[in-house]
Amino acid sequence: MGFKNEISPILSRKVISAAISGSLFAILLGLFVPDPFGVGINSFGEYIQDFVIAVPAYLMYSFPVILLYGSITSTISDYIAHFISNYTKKIPRIYLSFALHIIFGLILLWYSLLASIIYFITDYMLIKKDIYKWNNALKSLGIPILVWMIFMGIVYIIDIIW
Repeated sequence: MGFKNEISPILSRKVISAAISGSLFAILLGLFVPDPFGVGINSFGEYIQDFVIAVPAYLMYSFPVILLYGSITSTISDYIAHFISNYTKKIPRIYLSFALHIIFGLILLWYSLLASIIYFITDYMLIKKDIYKWNNALKSLGIPILVWMIFMGIVYIIDIIW
């Protein structure tokens, strides 16, 4: 089995993981930090409005980073963990991979750490699935686009109502 045949399913799985985890990260960050500028939220209605506005903004800035940086560092983490676990046979590969995801995720402290944990969990769950084809990876890129469109549609509806 050549390098191309070995890396292709891994990279397609990483793209799928990035699409899912990038969307989840933007939604979770919007839930917990709906007001990134600290202006203040005075009511539940303002919270919802700020959340709906924040998610597309978070998605727009975080998804490309998660797709590029996250996929590259996750692949590196998995290969290093595989090499070390085969060499030492003492530490399970999943623990090494998780530790390396954490280390790579500390680049922007809490924000990137949360993104790396979500990415790791998503990627680990996808290992058990048999969807490592590039057509599935390309289809999965529709997930962040769909999330962005839904939240921008809600922003538009809120703008019409108020």
